[in-house]
Amino acid sequence: MKYFMEKERKIKIFDEVDVLVAGGGPAGIAAAIGAARVGAKTILVERYGCFGGVLSQVGIEAFAWYRHENTVEAGGVAKEFEMEALKIGGATKEVQSESQALDAEMFKIVADRLLLDAGVIPLLHCFASDVIVEDGVIKGIIIESKSGRQAILAKRIIDCTGDGDIAALAQAPFTKRETLSCVTPVFNMRGVDIARFDKYIYEELKPTYSDWKGEWQMETNGKEDDMFSPYLVAPFRKAIEDGALDKEAHIDYGGSYSSTTEYGEVLQMNTIFISGIDCTDIRDLTKAEIDGRHATLKAIDVLRNYVPGFENSRLRNFGMTLGTREARQIVGLYEMKKEDVQNQARFEDSIGIFPEFIDGNGMLWIPTTGRYYQIPLRALIPQKIENLLIAGRAISGDIHAHASFRNMSCCVVTGQGAGVAAGISVKDDVSVKDVDIKKVQNALEAQGVRVF
Repeated sequence: MKYFMEKERKIKIFDEVDVLVAGGGPAGIAAAIGAARVGAKTILVERYGCFGGVLSQVGIEAFAWYRHENTVEAGGVAKEFEMEALKIGGATKEVQSESQALDAEMFKIVADRLLLDAGVIPLLHCFASDVIVEDGVIKGIIIESKSGRQAILAKRIIDCTGDGDIAALAQAPFTKRETLSCVTPVFNMRGVDIARFDKYIYEELKPTYSDWKGEWQMETNGKEDDMFSPYLVAPFRKAIEDGALDKEAHIDYGGSYSSTTEYGEVLQMNTIFISGIDCTDIRDLTKAEIDGRHATLKAIDVLRNYVPGFENSRLRNFGMTLGTREARQIVGLYEMKKEDVQNQARFEDSIGIFPEFIDGNGMLWIPTTGRYYQIPLRALIPQKIENLLIAGRAISGDIHAHASFRNMSCCVVTGQGAGVAAGISVKDDVSVKDVDIKKVQNALEAQGVRVF
């Protein structure tokens, strides 16, 4: 391997803040809002031109598709997402749940408004490329942008990159499985005859969650088996049987959608799954983006020829980037476990709750009984590095717990908890692991979060 030695140089300090949040997805938005609302000077750094992450950039609009009549949730910023989207006409009924599908384009506005109203300093088009660490304490990050290479100094840093990029750069310990979860190129369709499509779904196909078991090795606890699921696998299976769809070894076809509109749109087409991709490897990401677009054209052909109502449909748009599910997991002061999620774990340092919802790694549990678990602050604090927290899907946990806390709504819970903990630890001049957890919990409850 060849190397090039960079010359030492001075770089401009862009800003100095109390709390710096890297990554402007659901976790990052919530973290920044949580910190700012407890009085911390907070900056949110995002590599793309909008906030929203997997919601606004990938197009996963079914923010709370697990919600049913008896589901118990944390509220907080997650609830604000839906309320603000409804207020500006940026939400429609999600087809399988008691929730709103959040319009990916309008959510960019939702995020802007909530962040600015909270007093967060927004910074877009800015990539975190390195960290400033001294004696095991993280002091800031290096950013790259059109404005050049600069530094932001911060008393606390929250990694909401999803992949644990900041933690890895700071050499915090982490794990990463050899075989990671699939990635998905999400797309939206237009020109669909919605009446014909609805008739096909609700009167002919009648898909349920039990159908998932026929395609993937999937464990449920039985109660969700007969519940409706917008699951589109049968047409793709039939196309493969007919020889109309050539299935590559690393690509699976068939999945779900989120909502339909009066304008002939079917949104959040989550029907292509590409395996063998490491989303921390740019060569893998490049291959998956290109393969995903080619696979989408094949999927559209199947939809036109095998799904009533799609005969004259067209691609409306791709997501701005791939949907990714898994990369690094930090080694935290506590590791969330499958048993915690399934057995209603309770923790003295809880920073929020999440329903007993598991989606992935061979399990599907829909939260219909009111059961929930608590998330400990310790799972957000990495070992060996001070002044750093992680929120979102890269918190500390085994692969089965990850199948729950990776979901967007839970990422918001961990984000808001991390932000409040960071802000209060700055105000009290103590390390995050020594923060007064009662103060954190009281502040979260004041922000509308159910902690216990």
